[in-house]
Amino acid sequence: MELCLLLSVFNLVPAKQLKTRLGILLHKPELGHEAESFSTSEQGTKLRNSSEEALEWKKSFDHLLKSKNGVARFHAFLKTEFSEENLEFWLACEEFKKSRSKTKLSSKAHRIFKEFVQNEAPKEVNIDHETREITQKNLTAATSSCFDAAQAKTRTLMEKDSYPRFLKSTSYQDLTEQATSHSTSKRLHT
Repeated sequence: MELCLLLSVFNLVPAKQLKTRLGILLHKPELGHEAESFSTSEQGTKLRNSSEEALEWKKSFDHLLKSKNGVARFHAFLKTEFSEENLEFWLACEEFKKSRSKTKLSSKAHRIFKEFVQNEAPKEVNIDHETREITQKNLTAATSSCFDAAQAKTRTLMEKDSYPRFLKSTSYQDLTEQATSHSTSKRLHT
């Protein structure tokens, strides 16, 4: 907590953002706790499938984003770096694009803008001023594409910055090691 105060004092991390992030860390269960209800063999199978699938995530950022497990693992990694807002925004935009109701479109757009895009938003994404303004103007006549520019910027940022760090992370390396050792042992037994 002292570190949080120190960071806040030196304006390295805004106090509002620290409070939000600390609250998330303290109150949300970690990924993986949901597996407690499975039997040991189910856990082993799930882990093996996940680790084998992890090898695909290295092929491209798109492979990672198309995988439910990949997104969950990437999100958990981003949380450790306190940078999950970009992925959460990208996912919110993907969900937003599926909206079919014109009446709900506008309210959803404003909610996403308020949470992620506007200055001093609780989960403000790192986009340039021009993109932020364009996105705000797009809200006047909200369509399913009103966040496209901002979403593209955050996707590029994740792909160029967070994704390479994720692939080098211990958690990802452990997963791929499990997959490699499992496939090696499979070949030896057949």
